[in-house]
Amino acid sequence: MILTDEEYMAIAFEEAQKAAEIGEVPIGAIIVYEGEVIARAHNLREATRNAVMHAELMAIQEACTIQNRWRLEDTTLYVTLEPCPMCAGAILQSRIPRVVYGARDHKAGSVHSLYNLLSDNRLNHECDITEGILQQQCSQLLSDFFKALRNRKKEEKRLRKLKDSQEE
Repeated sequence: MILTDEEYMAIAFEEAQKAAEIGEVPIGAIIVYEGEVIARAHNLREATRNAVMHAELMAIQEACTIQNRWRLEDTTLYVTLEPCPMCAGAILQSRIPRVVYGARDHKAGSVHSLYNLLSDNRLNHECDITEGILQQQCSQLLSDFFKALRNRKKEEKRLRKLKDSQEE
């Protein structure tokens, strides 16, 4: 059964929520082939202490394993945040023809925000892009996560200062 972009993005959003629950930056990704979700992932950089454990890369890796090929033609990648340069490179290399994302990433986005890697006709592959699917929910999840992280760090700093002043 083929779902709408919003329904597929909701599945990617569930992955992003899983990331948030374990203290990872809440980004989720899925890959769809012939209407079926064949791969799903969320960020695991903190848990693995590995810089390349982005949701998109792990979903691409899983899809390649499932399809037993590196060309992911006839698939669609859904991701809650605009891909970074590293992930955009992997998308191009795996020949994913369509990318759908939720929120723009004004600090590292490589689809529209900072670069246009997925639609650069100088490269050997271009993607059809759909942006802004569940944008509000995706943005809010990220905002809430980073606000909580800042508050936690502020509280830790306050407690360290308190402890240091008590030791003097």
